[in-house]
Amino acid sequence: MASQRFYKTLYGQVLIATVAGVIVGHFWPAAGVAMKPLGDAFIKLVRMIIAPIIFCTVVAGIAGAAGVKTVGKAGALALVYFEIVSTVALVIGLIIVNLVQPGAGMNVDPASLDATAVAQYVTAGKAQTPTAFLLDIIPTSVVDAFAKGDILQVLLFSILFGFALRAVGATAAPIVELVDKLSGVLFGIVGIIMKTAPLGALGAMAFTIGSFGLGTLAQLATLVACFYATCLLFIFVVLGAIAWWHAFGIWRFIKYIREEIFIVFGTSSSESVLPRIMEKLEGLGVDRSVVGVVIPAGYSFNLDGTAIYLAIATVFIAQATNTPLGLTRQIMLLALLLITSKGAAGVAGAALIVLAGTLSATGHIPVAGVALILGIHRFMGEAMAVTNLIGNGVATIVVGKWCGLVDHARLAARLAGGSADAVETGDVAVAAS
Repeated sequence: MASQRFYKTLYGQVLIATVAGVIVGHFWPAAGVAMKPLGDAFIKLVRMIIAPIIFCTVVAGIAGAAGVKTVGKAGALALVYFEIVSTVALVIGLIIVNLVQPGAGMNVDPASLDATAVAQYVTAGKAQTPTAFLLDIIPTSVVDAFAKGDILQVLLFSILFGFALRAVGATAAPIVELVDKLSGVLFGIVGIIMKTAPLGALGAMAFTIGSFGLGTLAQLATLVACFYATCLLFIFVVLGAIAWWHAFGIWRFIKYIREEIFIVFGTSSSESVLPRIMEKLEGLGVDRSVVGVVIPAGYSFNLDGTAIYLAIATVFIAQATNTPLGLTRQIMLLALLLITSKGAAGVAGAALIVLAGTLSATGHIPVAGVALILGIHRFMGEAMAVTNLIGNGVATIVVGKWCGLVDHARLAARLAGGSADAVETGDVAVAAS
């Protein structure tokens, strides 16, 4: 498998398709915009399978081996980890944007900004209150949770269903076996869907370049460069230190999930590989119950890239509009971001809603300032989604180690091989048996 030609590998095909998308979008903008359905179709195919995969993974993990205490411990430790690391991400974002000051000197008059362009994000952002978010975790009905594909709602029901099966005992064994076999079939479907990933990346990238153009990127290059540099700093310094402390290398882990990284970069959505990253982490030797709890929860509570984006974008808008933002206000902003950054879905566009809600909550930074970054949001979304993906992968391994539910020999062997093709469809089921 290691000798396979580059263009025959999934990550090679996605990279080629991404470059092709940039070329098409730049030289033939109208054609690039028209290719948007390719990216949308791929994301919809993945979303179609996310809810049942989370259900099967969590139920099989809890009912099969893990107990109530084990899952509860994993969930509690995950939330502690999420809060600490996302706080570090916010602090780093605030420090870098204050040092680089990408918005200084722009002298934008808030009154000159087109408020109607961001009205939809402001309206949606006002609904993002902590109470509403917590209540939304409880689905109106089980069917509704699966129909909407709400990750946290499906996770809640899956945990309850798994505990109930375990409580029933031996009589529930046929159901557990059925769920386990169904999981294998679902991952088989994921394998089929992933063959269309290059088309999805082609369509998404062609649309982004065709719609916004490389000229827009050049105009705000300092902000984009600042954001990308901060994400790289966070990945290789913060996550790298966490990985090193837990006896695995961040670079080897990145190499192991390189296919997922290319897909996420091409589609600007970390959700596009959610089922596959769960499969890859199980293949590394992390217990299914840990993967089933940490990854879905992480997609709402551990969005490190989104946290960095929100910190940098908020202060950038304040700098560009000459809005005073002293130390006291920045500390208050940090406290606010600790709340608003939670619950942003791992999908391109959701961060704008949270950003608008955050600006509105500050009361002094003009919400219309969101219009300043509308044109480059998708370019920043790529790094944001990749950082979220890597952050959640590291979090899952770390929490698994804290719970003593990682096969260390398998983890070391897989990462030493660094093969993105190491985990084939069905391999996880063999490893778990």
